[in-house]
Amino acid sequence: MATDQNAPALPVVVSPEWAAAHAGEVLFADVRWYLDGRSGRNAYLEGHLPGAVFADVDTDLAAPATEAGGRHPLPDPGDFAASMAALGIGDGTPVVAYDDSGGSTAARLVWLLRVLGSPAAVLDGGIDAWPGPLERGEVEPVRRERTPMPWPADRFADTADVRAEAGDPRRLLLDARARERYTGAAPAPVDARPGHIPGARSAAWAGNLTEDGRFAPPERLRERFRALGADSAETVTAYCGSGVTACHDLLALEHAGYAGARLYPGSWSAWGADTALPAETGETGGVGGTGECDGGA
Repeated sequence: MATDQNAPALPVVVSPEWAAAHAGEVLFADVRWYLDGRSGRNAYLEGHLPGAVFADVDTDLAAPATEAGGRHPLPDPGDFAASMAALGIGDGTPVVAYDDSGGSTAARLVWLLRVLGSPAAVLDGGIDAWPGPLERGEVEPVRRERTPMPWPADRFADTADVRAEAGDPRRLLLDARARERYTGAAPAPVDARPGHIPGARSAAWAGNLTEDGRFAPPERLRERFRALGADSAETVTAYCGSGVTACHDLLALEHAGYAGARLYPGSWSAWGADTALPAETGETGGVGGTGECDGGA
């Protein structure tokens, strides 16, 4: 893959210190979400960054679930623009998004914005790394105008694309779920069946982080994805349970200097639900990151 020459103005990741120093210049977005049924909004109400708005993974960042589209289908461009406008994310609004799980869910908002050319970054270390006080309660967003833009076709793959490319050594397919879910040893209760897409390499999103929960340096990430085959691949596509934590791998690829990686939004929730499609279990390959804190999205 080529090196990215056209990234949006903000870097992929910003430090808590940078975010605090630029708090009046960026919009903070809280993107907490939990597979176990806990309410991200309730967590937000109990304490969030000053002025932060709450972005709901299920309603703001996804269309309603379908069997063919998975648990978090890509939202319609008009619906996405309307949701962002209501949150105060207008054309060109710089966004710093965070969660409490290593950026695993904040990555969805950041990548969707960046793929449209909008400035957005993940807060490194999330809410736990914030150096100042937190606020409680609701923040009323200031609505801003946002122009609907079509999703760039070359940055997304559907099930037909993935099926046609599966097993092709020129097409690198990365599974961002915890390795135990990739192998099928510990399938999530939301998955229709265990295993992974044939030919996919295990690239658990948690492997993009250092031991202290921060994003690894670009050179370390580049080595990780080089070992997985990114340098020689014609295309790199990431998937996970439902197209959320896969965005963490996509941001890590960009942070490492790789351009043009794609998201398979349906991910395993769409592929696994179709029993006519093949599945593999066990070890195929992968580098680093067991994903013990995998959110399962």
